[in-house]
Amino acid sequence: MRYDCLIIDDEKELADNTCEYFNMFDVKTAAVYSSAEADEFLGSNEPGLVLLDINLSDGSGFELCKKIRQTLNIPILFISARNTDDDKIIALNIGGDDYIEKPYSLGVLLAKVKVVLKRFGSVDTAETQKSDYDDGYLKMDSVNKTVYVAGEEKKITSIEWKLLDYLIDNRNRLVTKNEIFDKVWNDKFTTDGTLNVHIRKIREAIEKDAQDPKYIVTVWKEGYKFVSAGET
Repeated sequence: MRYDCLIIDDEKELADNTCEYFNMFDVKTAAVYSSAEADEFLGSNEPGLVLLDINLSDGSGFELCKKIRQTLNIPILFISARNTDDDKIIALNIGGDDYIEKPYSLGVLLAKVKVVLKRFGSVDTAETQKSDYDDGYLKMDSVNKTVYVAGEEKKITSIEWKLLDYLIDNRNRLVTKNEIFDKVWNDKFTTDGTLNVHIRKIREAIEKDAQDPKYIVTVWKEGYKFVSAGET
């Protein structure tokens, strides 16, 4: 069965309340309370997005995220009362698309989830018809949302695809951080730290030397510029 959102959180009352609230606003949502229940749910259902707590009764949300990422490329938003920078960096490095601290506002969380679902729920006609990028080394297949480097497919998350795709669409010009937050994340809640982690992960996937990037160049205090090579 298809769901818009799956909540994985061992705080049953909070998970149930969030689930009920989302369903009231026509975001079809289910809630499970452990890693084992999540495995069982994902075996027969398909969510469009996952809200995942770090601390689960039978394991770590970090480990579950890595497991989900092996088979699904859907947005994973961490929800946690843990608010250290280390936790946030780990969450984004292992495949999380965003990190939301508890306690959260149900209204704000719903708005954020709706934005993410809208962004990744369908591919519009303009996107499917636009030209792919291919310079002989880096190739972007926009229809299948696949990245190839020297002929090898690279795994990146859905938000990293969106970010790289936007930078390539606006190649050879400065794209400010505020523009990225507005056009890629479509909200004002994203932080510089979140953006920096995703940029670093994209560089690790596509650059010959992530420490000396040639494609994604930092413009100090302003944003980033994608510098295109000779396209084929």
